[in-house]
Amino acid sequence: MEKEVRKVIEELKPALQRDGGDIALVSAKDGVVKVKLQGACAGCPMASQTLKYVVEEKLKERVKGFKKLESV
Repeated sequence: MEKEVRKVIEELKPALQRDGGDIALVSAKDGVVKVKLQGACAGCPMASQTLKYVVEEKLKERVKGFKKLESV
């Protein structure tokens, strides 16, 4: 599962980096993916929307066994 999650995260990075932010995978275990938003994304009021409607949706589509996304 972690390999698939890493691939999705890497594909999303350029869009976040264009806005001065970034995302890092902290862990992917038992269907729970933990990520950390960095840079401009860390304090952005839209961060929760980005996590839910961009990152989580891509993980649901592409990662078998994905259950939950958490920001740490």
